[in-house]
Amino acid sequence: MSYSLEEHIVELLEKGDKAAINLLYENYSDSLYGVILKITSNEELAQDALQESFVKIWKNSKKYDSKKARLFTWLYRIARNTAIDKLRSFNNRFEKEVQIDKSNVYILPTASLNQDVIDLKDHVTKLDEKYQIVLNALFFEGMTQQEASDELDIPLGTIKSRLKIGLRDLRKLFNH
Repeated sequence: MSYSLEEHIVELLEKGDKAAINLLYENYSDSLYGVILKITSNEELAQDALQESFVKIWKNSKKYDSKKARLFTWLYRIARNTAIDKLRSFNNRFEKEVQIDKSNVYILPTASLNQDVIDLKDHVTKLDEKYQIVLNALFFEGMTQQEASDELDIPLGTIKSRLKIGLRDLRKLFNH
């Protein structure tokens, strides 16, 4: 790839010219697809991730700064991160499906149920609202910490902290 082609593509990106995306695809899609396929090990996921990558590239095209990174390095980072996100999303969905299939919640012997646990929701309502929201999302709605973070628009670190504090406070309620 000649330097002048990269320069030309960068100029088109800066102008928001759609010809840039065609040139990017023609000149970089094979390399990016190879990177993505290596990460996902799944052709269907790789094709989806490549398409998502080009959408992200176009949406963020004005943010590209040739002083910070070469064009391919910038494209590579977007494609790599998209592939990782796609793979995580796929794996999380697969794990949830497996958990649902393997669930033994309906075959628990009723004699082993602790009566204190049955009214767990009542105990949770005694906590501060910010902890209630997180515990409800994670335990009663079955969300992962990341899903709760996205759904509730709360940073992941805050979700983890509120979970820890909420569980500690809940433990105090049970042990009083």
